[in-house]
Amino acid sequence: MGMSPQRAIMAATRVNARSVLGLPDRGTIETGKLADIIVVNGNPLFDITALSHVEVVVKDGVVYKGGPAAKPARATSSSR
Repeated sequence: MGMSPQRAIMAATRVNARSVLGLPDRGTIETGKLADIIVVNGNPLFDITALSHVEVVVKDGVVYKGGPAAKPARATSSSR
């Protein structure tokens, strides 16, 4: 439809979260955020069909597909 793969991915994540869903704090991966993320086999910036080859799915810090099952990392505080 005339979009680069990068713009298509941004439109499906950040743009939709902010504009369509009204969630300005969602749709990006940044320090301090809990991300729902997929890991794909390939680079979707070069071949958008790589998004159809999902190897790992993480939602709310829990691995649902692929990778080792792990508990979500939580910030800890230490007292000195």
